[in-house]
Amino acid sequence: MTRSEDFIVIDVLVIGGGNAALCAALMAREAGASVLMLEASPKEWRGGNSQHTRNLRCMHDAPQDVLVEAYPEEEYWQDLLKVTGGETSEHLARLVIRASSNCRDWMRRHGVRFQPPLSGALHVARTNAFFMGGGKALVNAYYRSAQTLGVRVRYETPVAGIVLDGDRFVGARTESGELITARACVLAAGGFESNREWLREAWGRNDRGEWPADNFLIRGTRFNQGVLLKDMMRAGADMIGDPSQGHCVAIDARAPLYDGGICTRIDCVSLGVVVNRDGERFYDEGEDFWPKRYAIWGRLVAQQPGQIGYSIIDRKVIGRFMPPVFPGITANSLPELATRLGVPVEVFMRTLDSYNAACRPGTFNHTILDDCRTEGVVPAKTHWALPIDTPPFYGYALRPGITFTYLSLKVDDTAAVRFGNKPSSNLFVAGEMMAGNVLGKGYTAGVGMSIGTAFGRIAGTRAAAAALGRPA
Repeated sequence: MTRSEDFIVIDVLVIGGGNAALCAALMAREAGASVLMLEASPKEWRGGNSQHTRNLRCMHDAPQDVLVEAYPEEEYWQDLLKVTGGETSEHLARLVIRASSNCRDWMRRHGVRFQPPLSGALHVARTNAFFMGGGKALVNAYYRSAQTLGVRVRYETPVAGIVLDGDRFVGARTESGELITARACVLAAGGFESNREWLREAWGRNDRGEWPADNFLIRGTRFNQGVLLKDMMRAGADMIGDPSQGHCVAIDARAPLYDGGICTRIDCVSLGVVVNRDGERFYDEGEDFWPKRYAIWGRLVAQQPGQIGYSIIDRKVIGRFMPPVFPGITANSLPELATRLGVPVEVFMRTLDSYNAACRPGTFNHTILDDCRTEGVVPAKTHWALPIDTPPFYGYALRPGITFTYLSLKVDDTAAVRFGNKPSSNLFVAGEMMAGNVLGKGYTAGVGMSIGTAFGRIAGTRAAAAALGRPA
């Protein structure tokens, strides 16, 4: 039975409620299609992970409204190539990059506001446009616009599976057993980052006998269980990506299990040192600017004993990074700090003494890749290497915080779901469910919103064309 509410027949069904889903719904409605969105969460938690975002990475060849200087296509591509280690589709990545240069006017028409460039510790005024009010404001603006345009939204309606006729979409079966049919469909229901059992399966047991995934915190929504991703896998859809890869950030170990969001991120890592629970450093904290490297630190911490690390700084760098929501553990001496953190004092002091002795004089400047570095210590610290010697000292316990997973449905530039390398004529995908085509590993700030916006708009346009029998 089809529940159509105000529609005799639904043209486009959009499954999901975040940025990509909303972009798809708005584009489909603007193209003249009737649209129904199914959001698994209650209304107050709508928006998926998008409610926790802050910005969009944007290509621009000259200063543009809230963006300073220039961030050309080739530099954007090289930044993405570096963080992914080449595990990306250049064709789709460049599609996203180019789309990021011309989407903001459309976003503004749907109520999204951008804030002027801010000085501070993120150093991304050149590359990223920040949403006024953050991701929650963006999501709310899109929902208001959708309501005005006549898009219908049903909350608390999780979908259990997709009904197909070969490679064609027929309908969606809700968890309550209802079948909702439509002429075309966009899947934008997120990854599987909130599914603990799937995370355990993906990460397995390490050589210490631990299940690393058991210590992961989920930065975003609890509703991204990967149900439709798994359903599409069972249906034989083409897949891409490593299930253990994802946007995984080092966050405050005191963060809640779900929905801690951006304020739980620890942004002082590049300005100090990070030790594991044994008191040993394990990676170059000053490898590159924090917005280009913050997303590797969750995975690095996940590989440490007990999946925990400790970011250590002193008074000299206070005020040079975005403060987290929880204050750090403080002490007037390094041995006292080690004791308060529960780290072996002797090893901790040997690590800090070796690091301090290895710091070479330079001109410290946290806004550039400066010449403050270490010599003769492993791992090296390439930039911003200052001795940690000025009390009070601060320590922040770190845990891996999963934002979203990269196992994805394989697509081309039409956003169509593919079966045996054949694109479906009426089933499309956007957002986290296909982001692994561009992000095989790694991350750089704002690119997830770029992917979701680009492919949400493509998927919505294509779905409307398929539903209405028009050329795409």
